[in-house]
Amino acid sequence: MVILEAPYPLPHSLPSCQHSLFEVLYVFSKDPFGPPHTHSPFLWPHYHRKSLFICPESTLLTSVSSFHSFPQVSLISSPPRTPYLDPGIFFPQVYHNAAAQGCDPPSPTGLQATQESPHVYTREEVRSHSSPETRIWVTLGCEVFDVTEFVDLHPGGPSKLMLAAGGPLEPFWALYAVHNQPHVREMLAQYKIGELSPEDKVPSTLKTSDPYIDDPIRHPALKVNSQRPFNAEPPPELLTENYITPNPIFFTRNHLPVPNLDRETYRLHVVGPPGGQSLCLSLDDLYKFPRHEITVTLQCAGNRRSEMTQFKEVRGLEWNIGAISTARWAGARLCDVLAKAGHQLCETEAHVCFEGLDSDPTGTAYGASIPLARAMDPEAEVLLAYEMNGQPLPRDHGFPVRVVVPGVVGARHVKWLGKVSVEPEESYSHWQRRDYKGFSPSVDWDTVDFDSAPSIQELPVQSAITEPKDGETVQSGEVTIKGYAWSGGGRAVVRVDVSLDGGLTWHVAELDGEEQRPRKAWAWRLWQLQAPVPAGRKELNIVCKAVDDSYNVQPDTVAPIWNLRGVLSNAWHRVHVHVAP
Repeated sequence: MVILEAPYPLPHSLPSCQHSLFEVLYVFSKDPFGPPHTHSPFLWPHYHRKSLFICPESTLLTSVSSFHSFPQVSLISSPPRTPYLDPGIFFPQVYHNAAAQGCDPPSPTGLQATQESPHVYTREEVRSHSSPETRIWVTLGCEVFDVTEFVDLHPGGPSKLMLAAGGPLEPFWALYAVHNQPHVREMLAQYKIGELSPEDKVPSTLKTSDPYIDDPIRHPALKVNSQRPFNAEPPPELLTENYITPNPIFFTRNHLPVPNLDRETYRLHVVGPPGGQSLCLSLDDLYKFPRHEITVTLQCAGNRRSEMTQFKEVRGLEWNIGAISTARWAGARLCDVLAKAGHQLCETEAHVCFEGLDSDPTGTAYGASIPLARAMDPEAEVLLAYEMNGQPLPRDHGFPVRVVVPGVVGARHVKWLGKVSVEPEESYSHWQRRDYKGFSPSVDWDTVDFDSAPSIQELPVQSAITEPKDGETVQSGEVTIKGYAWSGGGRAVVRVDVSLDGGLTWHVAELDGEEQRPRKAWAWRLWQLQAPVPAGRKELNIVCKAVDDSYNVQPDTVAPIWNLRGVLSNAWHRVHVHVAP
């Protein structure tokens, strides 16, 4: 425990830090016959010139920012210096202000001592602190941090931070550039406990190489949501210019750096069942299977997430309406390859697990799975694709081989495919078990239970307006409205309704696109409506909604479908435009 001292009356700035510290303090008074103990400093009587209070070390560590704007608080006592609490590192301003006000000087473990002789640790010592039992230490540059108290608060989940336990953060920060921001470094600074010994400091010549240095060049028209890893979508006005999306502007969803694979040395490993045979297939081996070609729309689970964010904050990339695209894919059917290895349908539940060749510094690869029943069904047309729109797969889209699962969320279409296996349970990948799941609007990050929700497979019915754009000015007389519509699971879009007055009255749009077989409508429908602009109208509230052949229809607002990850966003799409006089 640590003891702090504060004057009375308390400063007006104190309420700003009430929730971060003072609600959990146990209050003491210098007057032994003083007021009853309370958890609220605002109930302390003003006749006490000073009060003492104590708090756990963990509270002190997580509350530093509150004290930097509260100079009247001084640390007057602390426990013996420990590897995980060095007050001088965390409270330089507090010590400085306390001395300036004539308070007792800090103990030898204070700021001056820390500045002269910071704790020094070897990399071996850091490596020994890699679990909650030993405490969790990490390094950044030459500094050492104890992040034990922060692990469960990590926005990416405890498992992600634990990958760096006992070692450097640099390889992981290089993967996720969002960490390289001032506020993240300020937060990390609160957990500093010392520095690496001089002989363990990494020479500048050995700095971590950029894992994204070999990423491909991208089309400049793409609207970038994240550079590292690269995630981008085509602008709405280009998205529906063509029924088949050109490869350079097909939306890109990467979770890790793009691997640079060689066609000649590439091998796909297919694990066989007991009594079967495992396969090690080159690209030429895949060409020997019957070639199958289909038109399939891929949609990210987070498409239109930005609209959910406008309603209430969610976590995830801020996709607009462009995290969806359509291509003509060619390759070997997965069912043929599995059969070659000796797999067949079984009575018990089973899953086909896919593992990509994209990985983080620990070797953890992107992975996902689909039910075996879908994989083995020839009518489901699941592909091990090696061509996209008549060309070898572009690197961003999985060269040399990716999975294409018609009617299923894009997260299961694993790129840079390296391994296929049949397992009794779905993939243990983070992206299968701890992501891409939907929850009730009432579930938050304190109550979410990922094990309670099924992984997203088929997506709900969807539509969006690509022309005109929100905020645009249209001519009076007649307006042309364009967009796309699609539904998961092979369900065909049978109608798109469009309103110019926010949903009071409706027009039926004209549908365009390939004819598709019942229950195998793997691709979107483009739609268009030419409608008269009501006389005298100065603005239009354009809305669209799609209906599929199961008569599923989009909900009118985001409110009932909001979820903390911002997935499955398919409310009516709305565009507000002005009418030229």
